Amino acid sequence: MISRIDLRGDALPEGPALRDLLPRADFDVQAALEKVRPICEAVHHRGDAALIDFAEKFDGVRLEQVRVPAEALAKALEELDPAVRAALEESIRRARLVHREQRRTTHTTQVVPGGSVTEKWVPVERVGLYAPGGRSVYPSSVVMNVVPAQEAGVESIALASPAQAEFDGLPHPTILAACALLGVDEVYAAGGATAVAMFAYGTESCPPANMVTGPGNIWVAAAKRYFTGKIGIDAEAGPTEIAILADDTADPVHVASDLISQAEHDPLAAAVLVTDSVALADAVEKELEPQVAATKHIEDRIRPALAGRQSAIVLVDGVDEGLRVVDAYGAEHLEIQTADAAGVADRVRNAGAIFIGPWAPVSLGDYAAGSNHVLPTGGCACHSSGLSVQSFLRGIHIVDYTKDALAEVAHHVVTLAEAEDLPAHGAAVKARFGWKVPESK
Repeated sequence: MISRIDLRGDALPEGPALRDLLPRADFDVQAALEKVRPICEAVHHRGDAALIDFAEKFDGVRLEQVRVPAEALAKALEELDPAVRAALEESIRRARLVHREQRRTTHTTQVVPGGSVTEKWVPVERVGLYAPGGRSVYPSSVVMNVVPAQEAGVESIALASPAQAEFDGLPHPTILAACALLGVDEVYAAGGATAVAMFAYGTESCPPANMVTGPGNIWVAAAKRYFTGKIGIDAEAGPTEIAILADDTADPVHVASDLISQAEHDPLAAAVLVTDSVALADAVEKELEPQVAATKHIEDRIRPALAGRQSAIVLVDGVDEGLRVVDAYGAEHLEIQTADAAGVADRVRNAGAIFIGPWAPVSLGDYAAGSNHVLPTGGCACHSSGLSVQSFLRGIHIVDYTKDALAEVAHHVVTLAEAEDLPAHGAAVKARFGWKVPESK
């Protein structure tokens, strides 16, 4: 069901050579880019009419309007299963606790007497958030996108999710209910690249946004790449992935269940176990079969995900070597199930989120840990972070110098301007002092 990669015995290679040995899904955003280009431009030139046509083509439903009526949001919340509502409310509460602490405050540094630099943090004015609606419904993604945007102080928040034929062209009612719980009343029935294009260009119904965030399929990732430079994006999210670094203290039942939990997202989902214990590897393999047989989405998602080239059990000589492997892999979700899980986790450099020990499964982070589950994939954790309040903030430096403070450093400014062959830069300082550079004190 799952392959093995044996990296024991020989010294592990460095950098790209090690990464090339590790499993990874094929995810060609560049190839998809050419396919989304005409879709994005159709939305640009035809607005809502294009969105309606694409909903019919891709989602199998003819919309009367793209924006979701307020009464539909209220109805979805009213009819939401009380248990689901309670779970969403707790997820929101915990996410707010964590994300509220991320809010940066204005700070002033007194560089010299009379000279200061202040850094103030200003939220993005308007954001478009995306909640997927293909193979599964993800109200949790609504929470993970909306909460940090709200805690950052974003004033205008819109959300898009694909139209659903079985719900008369509206997004899934649980998505709508989550929006209502969070106080988001601007919601659109638009999916994939069309939703990103709607936010990037704006249409008759939807004003353009400054930024688009949220997970999605390859078409969402390609559309984000298409609009990079025109709007801000969080990341080009690829197929979801879990890596588990475990030794012989790990419970194979836990490890197998966690691998399966990620595999049920998508046939391209990656499930990777890195271990120095052959006994654990054997036990996990043995445990996979009955657990897979007892769950849902077996043939269309879980089996192809576990059997795909993106999933494997990687054997290493020890935990130190395992650390090198998971750092090279840069997993979206990394579980540490070793004897000293906290100590090992502290040594990890590259991961979207780290889950320590047997009682912090990725599922907890997906819904109710308080952390954010919109995380970098495809090895991007080596240079990028997950979604946070900071994602929606811009730092602006405010420079405030008196005449005396400028005079003190004027000669250095002029010297550096001349060293870069930019004499007008120096002249802009000289002009303030009668074209004579003040002597340094």
